[in-house]
Amino acid sequence: MFFRMIRGTLFRQWKKMLMIAFTIALGASLATAMLSVMLDVGDKVNQELKTYGANITVVPKDSSILNNLYDVEGGDFGSSYLKEEELGKIKTIFWAFNIVDYAPFVNTEAKLDDGTKVNVVGSWFNHHMELPTGEKLDAGITSMRSWWEIKDGKWIDEQKSDNHNVAMVGTAVAEKAGVKAGDALHLTGSAGDRTVRVVGIFDAGGDEDDQIFMPLNTAQALSDLNGRVDSIEVSALTTPDNELAVKAAKEGPSSLTVSQYETWYCTAYVSSICYQIQEVITDSVASPVRQVADSEGAIMEKTELLMILITILSLIGAALGICNLVTASVMERSSEIGLMKAIGAQNGSITGLVLTEIFITAIIGGVAGFFIGFGFAQIIGQTVFGSAITMRAMVIPIVAVLVVLVTLAGSIPAIRMLLRLRPAEVLHGR
Repeated sequence: MFFRMIRGTLFRQWKKMLMIAFTIALGASLATAMLSVMLDVGDKVNQELKTYGANITVVPKDSSILNNLYDVEGGDFGSSYLKEEELGKIKTIFWAFNIVDYAPFVNTEAKLDDGTKVNVVGSWFNHHMELPTGEKLDAGITSMRSWWEIKDGKWIDEQKSDNHNVAMVGTAVAEKAGVKAGDALHLTGSAGDRTVRVVGIFDAGGDEDDQIFMPLNTAQALSDLNGRVDSIEVSALTTPDNELAVKAAKEGPSSLTVSQYETWYCTAYVSSICYQIQEVITDSVASPVRQVADSEGAIMEKTELLMILITILSLIGAALGICNLVTASVMERSSEIGLMKAIGAQNGSITGLVLTEIFITAIIGGVAGFFIGFGFAQIIGQTVFGSAITMRAMVIPIVAVLVVLVTLAGSIPAIRMLLRLRPAEVLHGR
């Protein structure tokens, strides 16, 4: 009898039930889309920010001490270097998979044939690495300096066998030396000379325009710096800092309790990643590029807040819509409900009947809204980030709970009206 009454109501009031299902589907779809994007947006935003440079810099410990002491940046102290053979260890730290790119640098000085001194920088461009973990990575400045404008020629491709004695020249140097892509350039360093082929002319919009970039081993050979690098720039996916991360960064990991240390070490804060890099690179100091790291945190917090507000507002709207529709449904059925009470039906039974009808409709609307919302999330991902949004399993229970809460909240006014309904007044048309 109970299920016959439910079926009868669903078919008899199918238009209102359809509107309730549509309202719930709208709220569920927006909640699904926003939650899916919010849970995946961190990696997307971090990936976007990585195109604007590294967020961690690694330098020799001695150079770091002198830089801090004399308040200078990039000082050439000549005696301190990092070991090139240890570069692969960066991808062995606890947060190895958060390291999306990195590149070593060695700075030296060379002379052109006319005696002009130029700054030469050796680095990786698209250096191919096959790590012991089985992971493959093409690391280097090709992706880390994506804002460079190639005025003539192209990027150096390290994976071609003939691309060793090659170089990319900044626009300022190219103008002074009168070279273009395809020309040969003779450089004399402290340990010998090299003739390199100019592959590209780039405009970086900064000091790099006065420099010549070439593969790491070529620059090392000019100054007898084989196996040594000046610094390493690292792009890592990080978690915005909180009070724990700030405390660890200011006072050091030793200031943390055991439980705090474990939490900090096992969370992808920029300070914990820096600490882990220092553990694997001998006599090094890794420090965050604060402008980039702080920007990541601020953007992430504001983006997540926006997603949460949109979700809350959509659910409030859905609850108000359900309230109006369920109340109208109960008012239309007031005579039926009054008759049920008159023949002995209890308030609890009638409330259970109405709620069962509403929740059956809510399940249909919620399932439809979930799939529609996931489709919305993909559209947002492709439009904004150019990639798909990954569905997180935790979205399903969260949306289910939200649908239940919204349905209950929207049904409360109608249930209160149902409980106050008096059979004698309803059956007499009052």
